Amino acid sequence: MFRSLRNHNYRLFVSGSVISNVGTWMQRTAQDWLVLELTHGSSAALGVTTALQFLPIGLFGLWGGVLADRYSKRHLLMAAQSLLGVLSLTLGLLTVTGHAQVWHVYVMAFLLGTVSCVEVPTRQSFVVEMVGRRDLPNAIALNSSTFNLARVVGPAVAGVLIYALGGTGPIFLLNAASFAAVIAGLSVMRKSELRTPERVARAKGQLREGLRYVWRSPELLMPILLVAFVAMFATSFTMSIAVMAKQVFGQGASSFGVASSAFAVGALGGALLAARRIRPSRRFLIGGAIAFGVFEVVAGLAPGYVSFLFLLVPAGVAMITTNTTANSTVQLAASPEMRGRVMGIYVLVFTGGAPIGAPLIGWVGELAGPRLGMVICGVMCLVGVGLAMLLTRFAAGRTQGAVVRGVVTSPGGAR
Repeated sequence: MFRSLRNHNYRLFVSGSVISNVGTWMQRTAQDWLVLELTHGSSAALGVTTALQFLPIGLFGLWGGVLADRYSKRHLLMAAQSLLGVLSLTLGLLTVTGHAQVWHVYVMAFLLGTVSCVEVPTRQSFVVEMVGRRDLPNAIALNSSTFNLARVVGPAVAGVLIYALGGTGPIFLLNAASFAAVIAGLSVMRKSELRTPERVARAKGQLREGLRYVWRSPELLMPILLVAFVAMFATSFTMSIAVMAKQVFGQGASSFGVASSAFAVGALGGALLAARRIRPSRRFLIGGAIAFGVFEVVAGLAPGYVSFLFLLVPAGVAMITTNTTANSTVQLAASPEMRGRVMGIYVLVFTGGAPIGAPLIGWVGELAGPRLGMVICGVMCLVGVGLAMLLTRFAAGRTQGAVVRGVVTSPGGAR
């Protein structure tokens, strides 16, 4: 289960990530709560904040993958982590001094998303350089484990600290300090042990080349399309947890943190189970996506807060099974010189759907209530699974048809 930890550089990376991820989840919880306080409980404003944080991925996300192929991933990560720390510090100071307004949160969310355009695909594609292909699926699963361990601890701690410290400002300051752990780990890595591929020289058409590469590879297109449809509404699901806790079940900040942690407990369990598997499986990919959609629907219909918490656990298992399987499949199928661009596309579809899904579900929640919004999320995930399979078959048919036509019309009449 923990075999990739035998790599020295990966141990440094994971150690820093645990600390930073806890801080990040504390900030996400504090940010949601701050928006609800500033807007007197507006789920639409919460949806706008989520959308703004993920909107830059849709605008600039593919270029982040191009940069990851061109430059040192370790140096890019150090720069991006530093910028993320500065943004968290700024929002913390605004909140502590009492000057924070909702538009400040909107701007900071957009800037965080802009930096993430480079940081996320670079971090994803850097894993294989630390552990190699053999341990890559295990390392990806352990990354998800540490991420979701932080997802368990972070929201719960944030909920307690918001109450104990009398506000959300100190949470942002703590998160700003947590980025130092990642930067320190990256700076002391053993360069000789990194499996660094040859960097791609700058040239025209590299972005289009990456898109064509994915379109013509069904083993890449299927998981990317599936993640595109599921993630669009999975992001809205995590947003809906806050609204359900506050508006449907009448809970406070600490209970909202517990609900987020319950979802993360399931995600952590799913990630640890994924770490035991040697190779990703198409069956787990599709099955996980279907199960996630079903549990979203059932959670939206939960009669009480306790049953809602219990249903969040298997939903977390299903979601992380889908994510880790898709991530491993894509990275193993991509060639080294294309991995950054492929992961840029993956990250784009994984997070770029939020600007569509989050405001839509927030708007539905305003009109018809949070329950209907969560049910719609689940139904759309199930529809997305079917669409991903149909589109992959269509693309494969078009590609094969183009190959056949190319052979038939080749010089000399070869067939």
